[in-house]
Amino acid sequence: MAAAPALKHWRTTLERVEKFVSPLYFTDCNLRGRLFGASCPVAALSSFLTPDRLPYQEAVQRDFRPAQVGCSFGPTWWTCWFRVELTIPEAWVGQEVHLCWESDGEGLVWRDGEPVQGLTKEGEKTSYVLTDRLGERDPRSLTLYVEVACNGLLGAGKGSIIAAPDPEKMFQLSRAELAVFHRDVHMLLVDLELLLGIAKGLGKDNQRSFQALYTANQMVNVCDPAQPETFPVAQALASRFFGQRGGESQHTIHATGHCHIDTAWLWPFEETMRKCARSWVTALQLMERNPEFIFACSQAQQLEWVKNRYPGLYSRLQEFARRGQFVPVGGTWVEMDGNLPSGEAMVRQFLQGQNFFLQEFGKMCSEQFWLPDTFGYSAQLPQIMHGCGIRRFLTQKLSWNLVNSFPVSRDPGGSGSEWVKVPPGPFASSPLLRGPRQTTKPSLCFCQGHIAGRGRTKSGRPGTASALTLASLPCLCFSAGSTILFSGRGWMAPAYWSTSHLATPMGCRAAWRRLLLLNQFHDVVTGSCIQIVAGEAMCHYEDIRSHGNTLLSTAAAALCAGEPGPEGLLIVNTLPWKRTEVMALPKPGGAHSLALVTVPSMGYAPVPPPTSLQPLLPQQPVFVLQETDGSVTLDNGIIRVKLDPTGRLTSLVLVASGREAIAEGAVGNQFVLFDDVPLYWDAWDVMDYHLETRKPVLGQAGTLAVGTEGGLRGSAWFLLQISPNSRLSQEVVLDVGCPYVRFHTEVHWHEAHKFLKVEFPARVRSSQATYEIQFGHLQRPTHYNTSWDWARFEVWAHRWMDLSEQGFGLALLNDCKYGASVQGSILSLSLLRAPKAPDATADMGRHEFTYALMPHKGSFQDAGVIQAAYSLNFPLLALPAPSPAPATSWSAFSLSSPAVVLETVKQAESSPQRRSLVLRLYEAHGSHVDCWLHLSLPVQEAILCDLLERPDPAGHLPLRDSRLKLTFSPFQVLSLLLVLQPPPH
Repeated sequence: MAAAPALKHWRTTLERVEKFVSPLYFTDCNLRGRLFGASCPVAALSSFLTPDRLPYQEAVQRDFRPAQVGCSFGPTWWTCWFRVELTIPEAWVGQEVHLCWESDGEGLVWRDGEPVQGLTKEGEKTSYVLTDRLGERDPRSLTLYVEVACNGLLGAGKGSIIAAPDPEKMFQLSRAELAVFHRDVHMLLVDLELLLGIAKGLGKDNQRSFQALYTANQMVNVCDPAQPETFPVAQALASRFFGQRGGESQHTIHATGHCHIDTAWLWPFEETMRKCARSWVTALQLMERNPEFIFACSQAQQLEWVKNRYPGLYSRLQEFARRGQFVPVGGTWVEMDGNLPSGEAMVRQFLQGQNFFLQEFGKMCSEQFWLPDTFGYSAQLPQIMHGCGIRRFLTQKLSWNLVNSFPVSRDPGGSGSEWVKVPPGPFASSPLLRGPRQTTKPSLCFCQGHIAGRGRTKSGRPGTASALTLASLPCLCFSAGSTILFSGRGWMAPAYWSTSHLATPMGCRAAWRRLLLLNQFHDVVTGSCIQIVAGEAMCHYEDIRSHGNTLLSTAAAALCAGEPGPEGLLIVNTLPWKRTEVMALPKPGGAHSLALVTVPSMGYAPVPPPTSLQPLLPQQPVFVLQETDGSVTLDNGIIRVKLDPTGRLTSLVLVASGREAIAEGAVGNQFVLFDDVPLYWDAWDVMDYHLETRKPVLGQAGTLAVGTEGGLRGSAWFLLQISPNSRLSQEVVLDVGCPYVRFHTEVHWHEAHKFLKVEFPARVRSSQATYEIQFGHLQRPTHYNTSWDWARFEVWAHRWMDLSEQGFGLALLNDCKYGASVQGSILSLSLLRAPKAPDATADMGRHEFTYALMPHKGSFQDAGVIQAAYSLNFPLLALPAPSPAPATSWSAFSLSSPAVVLETVKQAESSPQRRSLVLRLYEAHGSHVDCWLHLSLPVQEAILCDLLERPDPAGHLPLRDSRLKLTFSPFQVLSLLLVLQPPPH
């Protein structure tokens, strides 16, 4: 009589199966213990240590010393090269033979001078296949090299992965031997692990989970690890489960291989280059063995690194790209941050990325913008994507939101681009187990595996699932707006017309790629990287500044060539409107003198030597008065500013109307400190509860003093002790004719987990505040009525934010700060944080920045807030004029409408020999507008083009009296290709 089936307990059954496949428990009798058979040590092992990341050809020439299993090497960021000499036993003929290698560091196997596979203990990739089946005539002896980086998969954090790296950490080689690999055992282990994953992922109350666990338990019953003849019976049980099929409504999963590699994060840029090689050469192995395997790879920068460092590997990647298995995606130079870079910088990410993919792989990325891991997404991304030839957007980071579930959505703004959010999970692997809530739509999964019975799983291109998902758009939700550095402006382009000696687009392109775009990677520009990366980025920025100054000087000389005039200074205006401003002009001996200068739109004006300048005051001079109580008043006839004896703002009046901008009984320019201790992600997260720890920083009366006493400029300055370790000094400045008061600030910051902000309570009431973003602005609520509103307690802005009611408003401008908020009527600008992981020194030291306050009549558009913020960020330039200097002013471009901003003038990428320029303009007010662009350059042809500078066949514009008519819809970005006439000889 057969025994009655036992009643099974879900947890004990689960753990029974887990132990059967465990690498730690019962390996003397479980299946995992039979994965490898006979083994033998390597014939010889030697190594050498180096602090450098050497190329293979140089490394193999070094002096290798005898080494052994158990040896230690390091410290962090060094490299240990091992020479591994192997002799395979004759008895292993006909069997699969592996090199088993386990060490703390990340390894790369080199064979015959080429990288062949990555090795990492943390990633469970600890063996390299020497031969699938050892043949009678195959060589028995060979020599491999293993390059081991002294860092783990996620850097070398001391105590946790995001802690600062341990510079003294040592690493160990724990295994180096040859072994026979049992492929049949491996296949059984894969089946059992997948069944366990399904059971655990679905939970014990799910019928499919029970079926998976039941099947796994039956496999354990019939499988004897010591008797391979029992394996087919167990495999048949797994096949029966995985072979089950559903109906037509069954969910389909398109699986794409992908390994997300941060271009820098917990490791330096140099290590990323090796990470790319280790990861992609391993992916190539999978492609060779599995022709159906498709692997997606983003970030042109990483591909360029591999091209330069590993040319043989790169050639193989190109070959598999031609086969359709290796798929470049994304279209950008790096996976940049979606909040901080300017609109032009975002365009350059696509421009340089797409050009690279076209040149190296024969086509641009059109399927989707691949940005899985960045920390926010601009509302202008759909338009920028569309202008760069990409329709769809993919991310998974929005599913990390702690407060609200973000819907799959499509941009409704008419750009034609579509947004796709992948279901939550570690880079979207979870659809394989749980399935999405909307089971009628396909999903994309960034992984590979044998999954059946949980929906149809196909190997597919990254764009397939999103395209199929978007076919059912009527079922999807819609979302508008954004989700929670550098401008491309340059004026050397007009000078290119008059000289052939300026740097070519290639030189500028290299600087954009190698220095700026690289450092806009989402863990670099945001500061959520280790100290060594931040240091590298600062060096890159110094290079940018040096390179830019050289181009600037060359361009100034070219513009002045042949124009007679007195020696002196050339004042340059890079903005597309006329400016009259106070400048500090250099004098002999290093001193400076103030002067009021007027410069035309995007042009220059000559200024005679400073010794001959007279302070002309066509407007009311600045008046400065210090009262007996220590308070100071600054007045230029436009605004009147009053500071209390500690430097706080007690009054800000718009003189013409007498309207007060500061809330009654409150003070502005109030510095406040908050405790800043997130739940885990120190440099990343700002938690809502930090708002409960607000502590105003109070100054001492009598510290406010008059600086500049009036005339062209008036100022007052004060010192503020923020804490025992940190201090601040500030100069409050008001210039003739200026509609805003500036706060030049210097901070010596030495804190731990503190957050410094400055607040301005406004006498303005509105339920919405407006914030600048790339190529435009958007409104966000000033209240916390819903969870969506509350989640925006800290938001991002670029150069300005504004709080306006009917007829009056207050704008807060800044030159480098991105964190902001308006709660009720209080405008708050985030200044400094003090996280300690992954960089313990983040933000420590001296900081210098400027913000400004601008009360205004009417709307911020009509009041010129946008232009004021640009002027604060792009000061007039005073350059030594070549001799002879030009005698008259000159303007390259001007616009008829203040609603349109000429953001960028650049040399065209593809045809410098035709002397072509590209102009990038956008509508900034949020309106439909016709605008005339006035040109001073000899234009031969004007053509509308896309953001990749591809001409629109129907985009030829007629030139009328050196003017072009342009038509804009709200926030529309237009690119214009100008072909210049040949220069005079």
